[in-house]
Amino acid sequence: MKLKDIIKGIECELHGSADIEIKSIEFDSRRVSEDCLFVAQRGTKVDGHSFIGQAISQGAVAVVCEALPADLNPNQTYLKVDDSSQALGFMASNFYGNPSARLRLVGITGTNGKTTTVTLLHRMFRMAGHHVGLLSTIVNRIDEEEIASTHTTPDALELNRLLATMVEAGCDYCFMEVSSHSVVQHRIAGLTFFGGIFSNITHDHLDFHKTMAAYIAAKKGFFDGLPKGSFALTNIDDRNGMVMVQNTRAEVHTYSLQRMADFRCKVVEESFSGMQLNIDGKEVWCRLVGRFNAYNIMAIYGTAVLCGIERSEAIVLLSKLEAAEGRFQYVEGHGVTAIVDYAHTPDALQNVIATINDIRRDSQQLITVVGCGGDRDRTKRPEMARIAAEGSDHVVLTSDNPRSENPDAILDDMEAGLNSDQLCRTVRITDRRQAIRTACMIAREGDIILIAGKGHEKYQDIAGVKHHFDDREEAAKCINEILK
Repeated sequence: MKLKDIIKGIECELHGSADIEIKSIEFDSRRVSEDCLFVAQRGTKVDGHSFIGQAISQGAVAVVCEALPADLNPNQTYLKVDDSSQALGFMASNFYGNPSARLRLVGITGTNGKTTTVTLLHRMFRMAGHHVGLLSTIVNRIDEEEIASTHTTPDALELNRLLATMVEAGCDYCFMEVSSHSVVQHRIAGLTFFGGIFSNITHDHLDFHKTMAAYIAAKKGFFDGLPKGSFALTNIDDRNGMVMVQNTRAEVHTYSLQRMADFRCKVVEESFSGMQLNIDGKEVWCRLVGRFNAYNIMAIYGTAVLCGIERSEAIVLLSKLEAAEGRFQYVEGHGVTAIVDYAHTPDALQNVIATINDIRRDSQQLITVVGCGGDRDRTKRPEMARIAAEGSDHVVLTSDNPRSENPDAILDDMEAGLNSDQLCRTVRITDRRQAIRTACMIAREGDIILIAGKGHEKYQDIAGVKHHFDDREEAAKCINEILK
């Protein structure tokens, strides 16, 4: 493709010819090859401008940068832009033929509920007969073909490549998670969204955003960028629900469990097998559990209707949906129920514990196994421990993904949130496998064990090495060995 076509619509200061052929775009200098366009980005740890010379020596014929090198090579083309990351998004979109405009792309942002919502939207629209793409934390899909996921939102090049593949496969919809990081880092720049969904905002990612105000602004940035003619579906029960859409050009729609809204729901009955819901005056049994999932269901329902599915058909399809992997999933045996859930934020943990406590009988104990990730926001660690202790009969503090941090230092941070009474009901076991075994040893017939934090993940990241670890697998093994 000609460089002039790749940079179409991008404001830049051009030095050299734009009438040159480009075979690939790269922002990693190690991947640069002949006839490549190299984009020098300023990262949090590395500045791509330091590698411009290396990229040229490896065959880059054009360079995008925010600051021009002191000595310009007369045989090279340079494009100076205000923000390389933002420019990369638009260039990637142009390079792959603007795939997001050739299907209906719907994004969801918020602290909790993103994965469940997009996963179940993918399943629902597949049941409705559509060809559908999925971009999620757990996995990327083109219809039923799985493609491994490494980030909540891929980089701009990978994102557009995936979307182009979806278009080629005949997908007419794609549902994707939109992380706050991806908005700030312009990974979604250049994409055309058919619609956007807001779930909620609670404490998370302050290691990256530093303040809640910055975190909220990042989420809001997604809705600020929605085009005219798209839809914005927001949860008005969240105090930031209307803040998200106050400057959007999209058509605003609302959903709620507590007040008047375009899409309204009431929880009629709850059990560990599902919920009876009243949606827009019609009752439906859903296989998901918990009020937090009732919000996810309403986001799914509202999106389905806004995408053209009849309300009555959407309700029937809702009744057929099951929980996403690692979200309130059961392992049962010998009178004990273990629930594995991805809850890794204070709000998510509180929601899951509240749901269990609303349903369980007085005679049933709740034993919670929980940890916090390393190299992430430290301020939520004591709060996570406090929430677990306030809502559980017993707590086992353990490792999550310690990454490069000392696991015991993470547990020290968590214990700091507990008072003397809570510490008496808490044990601290660094080894996650042993922690789950201990919870099973504490459990009596009828008790419930909540294993929180990792959910769908099949690994544990310790000192930079990923070891196989599956909470559901470990829970099933312990229940069968200890409680038989």
